Amino acid sequence: MDTTALVSSDQDALPLASTVQASTVQASTIPASTVHGSLVAGSPAAALPVPHLPGTRHPRVLSIAGSDPSGGAGIQADIKAISAHGGYAMAAITALTAQNTRGVREIHVPDVGFLRAQLEAISEDISIDAVKIGMLGTAEVMSAVGQWLAATRPPVVVLDPVMVATSGDTLMAPEARNAMLSLLSLAHLVTPNIPELGVLLGKPAASSWDEAVQQGKELAAEHQIRVLVKGGHLASRKCPDALVSADGTVHEFMGTRIDTPNTHGTGCSLSAALATLMPQLNDWPRSVARAKAWLARALETSAELAVGHGSGPVNHLSELWATAAPHADSFSQELWADCAEQRAAIASLDFISELAAGTLARRHFAYYLAQDALYLGTYSRVLARASALAPTEAEQKFWAGGAQNCLEVEVSLHRDWLSQYPLEREHDAAGLLEGGQGAGLMQGPVTKHYVDHLQGVAFSGSYGEVVAAVLPCYWLYAEVGRMLHTEYLAFEGEHPYGAWLQTYASEEFAKATETAIAILDNAARSGSVRERAGMKAAFAHSAAYEVDFFAAPHLHAPAPQDTQSD
Repeated sequence: MDTTALVSSDQDALPLASTVQASTVQASTIPASTVHGSLVAGSPAAALPVPHLPGTRHPRVLSIAGSDPSGGAGIQADIKAISAHGGYAMAAITALTAQNTRGVREIHVPDVGFLRAQLEAISEDISIDAVKIGMLGTAEVMSAVGQWLAATRPPVVVLDPVMVATSGDTLMAPEARNAMLSLLSLAHLVTPNIPELGVLLGKPAASSWDEAVQQGKELAAEHQIRVLVKGGHLASRKCPDALVSADGTVHEFMGTRIDTPNTHGTGCSLSAALATLMPQLNDWPRSVARAKAWLARALETSAELAVGHGSGPVNHLSELWATAAPHADSFSQELWADCAEQRAAIASLDFISELAAGTLARRHFAYYLAQDALYLGTYSRVLARASALAPTEAEQKFWAGGAQNCLEVEVSLHRDWLSQYPLEREHDAAGLLEGGQGAGLMQGPVTKHYVDHLQGVAFSGSYGEVVAAVLPCYWLYAEVGRMLHTEYLAFEGEHPYGAWLQTYASEEFAKATETAIAILDNAARSGSVRERAGMKAAFAHSAAYEVDFFAAPHLHAPAPQDTQSD
């Protein structure tokens, strides 16, 4: 199977920041800057909600098309595309198909009277902002739709002249061509692919882009309609698309192919997106640029759906899913899963195994405590910063309490430990001994890098990013304490490092960790996509520093001869 999506028509083109104007372009033509940068597919702006006109915040868009039980094309695709662009989707079904990603097996066209009943039921009750027309199939169906359009005159009508499915299956009776042509005068935009453009003109399909644009001009002039010429069927890595007006004005959108087999229903999806965007933007070139940026992303992420064994569907809701806030504790669990490598690395360190066995050299533990005390001084200030940024009183109190705890309980534990095993004055890196030897304070290389990271996040990051940066100290320490607690309970006699083990495996510390995790998830739910990305990065960096921090004593502690006792 050809895995190169033709990014036009049923495989539509990605706009690449250019608007090429023909010699007949009028002054009202969209400037290149409108597409350049802000509307390039994949850019943040391309995924943002479009501005809405008064009274049409959620355009009411009717799809008149066939049904695809596999969900990739027809009204199923239209409903997804309309919803993805902020519209309220409605559907009148013209035909029922038996199809999947491999092809169309059967087509059943219900009595046309029932289609009329659907259309009348909708228009008699609901104001319609736009109509997208897809598969019609027979001349009788086209006539019924034409009569309804003439009577209701929707403000926006986008006609996708569905004649051939992406799979190659024919979806229109041969005698229906003339009936299709009669509908063009009732539409505002028609979106044929190159083969369909040739059929509408009664000519062979264009073999070059210039020929395709010329055919688009002919169709637009003959029927006084806008034509979106889609070049994806051309044998080229470039897939240009052109919006041609009745007066010959051409807006060209350069594109590129997206390598994917998942092109089922892209023509349906593009036309539905255009019908939804036009009532909001009131500008056809901008609507085309925006729709194509969205469709490119839908194609690029289509493999995530894993639907079918043939030409699969595009990912209509990729932007929605990418920006969706995490549910419950899913964000924290994602971070926890992401740091599995760091957790495994900590568990395998000599520092941890020797600490559990009670065989850890005193100089290694003393170095660890000294550096931890230095770390906690900065960590306390970062927690205070979290308290200042916190949106609720409860969170403010939690972080403020944590900051105070760092200065009192933790440092007290370290001081008590080091007073029992005093270091030589010149090697008292922590400066915690009685007598106030703080002049000798020196951070080790890992400590310095870690606290620099925390301070950077604290004073330039959002609240969520600060929470994410401080969480590994809670969570990974609690996990280490949990792992070591079993060893501690089974230890015969008094464990030489019992005081530390009891503190970090305590119920109080576990509860504090749970609270910090819950705060993280709350911040993630209310944060933007960019903020959540920053939170992930902050957490990942801190988790990596936790590994280095536990490894540092074996790398940087003073040699045995430099201490009084080892």
